[in-house]
Amino acid sequence: MKKTIFLIICVVGLLQNTWAQSGLSTSDVNSTSINEAYPKGEKVSEILKELTQNGCPGASIALLDADGWWLKSEGLASLEEKSPMTNDHLHYLQSIAKTYMAVAVLKLYETDRLDLDAPITKYLNPSISKMIRQADEITVRMLLNHTSGIPEYNFNPNYATTLLQHPETVFRSVDYISYIDGKPLDFQPGSKYSYRNTNYVLLSMIVDKITGNHGDFIRSQIFEPLNLKNTYYQISPLKLQGEKLPKSYWDRYSNGILENVSFVQQQNVAYMVGDDGIVTTTREAVQFLKALLEGELLKESTLKEMMTWAMRDGKPAYGLGLATNEIAGHKFYGHTGGGLGAGCELRYFPDKELYMFIAINIGTVTESPLHVKLVEIRDKLYQTLLE
Repeated sequence: MKKTIFLIICVVGLLQNTWAQSGLSTSDVNSTSINEAYPKGEKVSEILKELTQNGCPGASIALLDADGWWLKSEGLASLEEKSPMTNDHLHYLQSIAKTYMAVAVLKLYETDRLDLDAPITKYLNPSISKMIRQADEITVRMLLNHTSGIPEYNFNPNYATTLLQHPETVFRSVDYISYIDGKPLDFQPGSKYSYRNTNYVLLSMIVDKITGNHGDFIRSQIFEPLNLKNTYYQISPLKLQGEKLPKSYWDRYSNGILENVSFVQQQNVAYMVGDDGIVTTTREAVQFLKALLEGELLKESTLKEMMTWAMRDGKPAYGLGLATNEIAGHKFYGHTGGGLGAGCELRYFPDKELYMFIAINIGTVTESPLHVKLVEIRDKLYQTLLE
């Protein structure tokens, strides 16, 4: 994995099964529930402004701690139209969608419809299993915690070429797996941790096999119980274009010049499956993580399973769809996400009882001279929040 601004990169993919949902709502956040006197609000607002003054078009943040809710947006949702970023804009979660996918899998585990330690061949169609080397030695748990050894589909140059040169392409789940068809494993199953988007594409296929449609299952098990009315998965490109989404920008040539890549970003996310594909507001992203960690979605014993960590460099790194690490000496749980024209971080710091989600509309999957300054400002944000 390669670090860039606002995330440990979860590379861009496409997604199948376009789901056109009608009546999307992006109503303004109820201002009466926001603490206008949030103690660190002024400092955080200044930091967001600094981001937008140093190459980031727009930024939005949601914070929740003992002082209540605080939401803020700065900069522009569209450079061309000079339209401001607002608190009710939707944002691309990118790889944070893996946490939602993991919850869906763990819901099946809780109801004895799935065994975490069973080989994936038990649940995948034989036509898919035969594409994966040593599939009978790889368990569902290994997919969830990235210890499977299965190669990364988007390391295949043909995938990147199709994505960038033919973004209108509609991919199916099997198309992603075809990119690793017959390739040797990167390592023996279960022997170490290495983040791979392919694992979560396969998880979506497993949930499809058990429930009929993993997208419907995610909506019924997560979005609806939590009343997440502004959170969507597998939205058609036309719907994405019609909803309140910021424009997406990318420093394609790493020269500090931003290019509007909204079409590619929209097509990208619309066809992602399992490893990506969710858009939501800053507030609803925090609501999801809070509900998860406070036991509203999973049993206590299941949450404990989710927080059984695979190790990286001798330190806990990744559980079952959930990451952990430290920032400035403060432990956090959460996930990050990035795409051609977006980046975000969703975290909970238990010692501060702080939930936070921040989203930007600048690409984070390639290097850019802009990132150097933006990383410094991001670090200042955490210093302020955690002091």
